[in-house]
Formats: sequence, C-alpha cells, structure tokens
Amino acid sequence: MKSLIRLLNLSGVVAAVFYFLHVYYGIRNYPNYSSLSQAVSDLTATDAPSYIIASRFSALYSMFAVLGCTFLCLIITNQINKTFRLGIYLYTIMNWVSSIGYTLFPLSGKGYQGTFQDIMHLYVVTIAVVLLSIVSLILIFIGGRRNKETKAIAILGLIALLLMFLGSIGTGVAPKEYFGVLERFSVFSVVIYTALLGLFGYTYKNPQTPPA
Repeated sequence: MKSLIRLLNLSGVVAAVFYFLHVYYGIRNYPNYSSLSQAVSDLTATDAPSYIIASRFSALYSMFAVLGCTFLCLIITNQINKTFRLGIYLYTIMNWVSSIGYTLFPLSGKGYQGTFQDIMHLYVVTIAVVLLSIVSLILIFIGGRRNKETKAIAILGLIALLLMFLGSIGTGVAPKEYFGVLERFSVFSVVIYTALLGLFGYTYKNPQTPPA
C-alpha cells in the first residue's frame, strides 16, 4: 500500500506534462495568440478558439496536481516537522482551490471583461491561490531547511516563491507587450514545483523506518 501511495505521488509530474500540453495545443489552436503579451489563462477563456482543447488538458492538469499533492500529505503524515507539514497541507489546499475555482470561473474573454465570472476568477480565486501559495512555500522553506531529507525541496520552494514575486512585480511594471513573459514566471514556477513535490514524495524515505 505504501509503495502504491508513493507511486501515486508522481501524479504531480503527470500534471506538469498535461499543463504544458494545454499551453502547447492551446497556442496552436489560437490564431494570432501572443505568448509575449497574453496571459496563459487567455487560452482557456470561454470565448477563445482554443477553449475546448486547452480546457481539457487544463482539467487533467488540475486533477493530477490535486492527486499528487493529496497523496504527498499521506506520505508526510506524522513525519518531518509540523511547520513543513503545514506548508504541504496549505499547498495542497491551494491546488484544490485552483482546480475547483478556475474550473467554475474561467475567464469570459481575453484579459478582463468585468463580468461576475471574471471578478471571481481574478479577485477571488486568483487572490486565494496566490496567498495560499506564498504562505505554504514560506512554511515549506522554514520547516524543510532544518532536515537533510527535505532541505533540497525547501530551497526549491524558496526559488519558486522568488520567481512568483518576480512575475507578479514584473507584470505590474513591465510594458504590456511583455506581460505574458513575466506572468509565466509566476504560473510556471508553481506547475514545476508541483512536479518536484511529486518526485520528492516518490523518493522520500521515512527516516524512522527501513526503506520500503
């Protein structure tokens, strides 16, 4: 059973594959889409020509990301330290909020159209996801840096957090024609870190028991 749970942690890696497939096929099916200036979320806007195919891959990404993080919670239960575990739990909640929230409230169109759907997408779901991401990554770093088993994933979490800040600050100060590039620093860092957490859960060995 433990081996199965460990294997299922690789769902985080599978999630990243589906995410980048959603980006790749979304762009291919969105004429004149600009990766330099447009957000990734434009690909799954309900009026986007890429909506159908991109949203399918995006849904698979969300499902596997949630699965990977949820099984990671089972792996670390009663292990490591409370701070690190709390960080992982909050990161998992963030993925649940992201999965459910963005599925229920995709953008109604390119950018921001001011509809109820857009308000929920940007000012409720996105803010919740960002805050949970920041707090969880800080806790993962603070708790994880203390132990050799978690030090690497903790440092990677700090790097992901710094990239998120770089993307957030950059989108606010950079010219609009480069909005898409800087936005990807924030979005891709979370996706890649979720995959790294999947690998961490798969390779993590409980120091209190013999390796499985």
